[in-house]
Amino acid sequence: MTSLRGGVRVPKDDIRIEANGTIDLLNALIGKLRVMPDIEEDWKSYLEEIQNELMTEMSHVATPQDKTNPRTLHVVELTAKMEQKMDEVMAKIEEHSHFIVPTGSLASAEIHIARTIARQAERRLWTVNRDYPIDPAVMRFMNRLSDFLFVMTKEQLQREGVAPEDWK
Repeated sequence: MTSLRGGVRVPKDDIRIEANGTIDLLNALIGKLRVMPDIEEDWKSYLEEIQNELMTEMSHVATPQDKTNPRTLHVVELTAKMEQKMDEVMAKIEEHSHFIVPTGSLASAEIHIARTIARQAERRLWTVNRDYPIDPAVMRFMNRLSDFLFVMTKEQLQREGVAPEDWK
């Protein structure tokens, strides 16, 4: 057994604990990206904001429905900021219409791992949402986060002068 926010005891494999474990894994990997020397400082500032929002999100997932969480979510604002960054980057990088193999450089491969974990966290949150409703803005943020990381990977490869490897 483990505790949710406020001391409510639940099994260790409660879906809220599982979802938070996946978000925590994502958050740790994003922390690794923030200290990698090949990642641009501009991206690192976004990643810092994302990490803080993921922590707030985890506290909301761990708050029982009959309790109030004092932490304010900023997912709407952060989602808009990520979408603006994605639009800016996509306007500057080469269009690529093929599926790409998650490789290219160490940095881009690590970003791809974060992207896949973001997708996994989103799926876990949809499972949580069946029994414990989650703010739709959180769900949108998680969906856009994986897209944001994909665009980050594409920009990373182009900046490094590494061509994406097409899936054959």
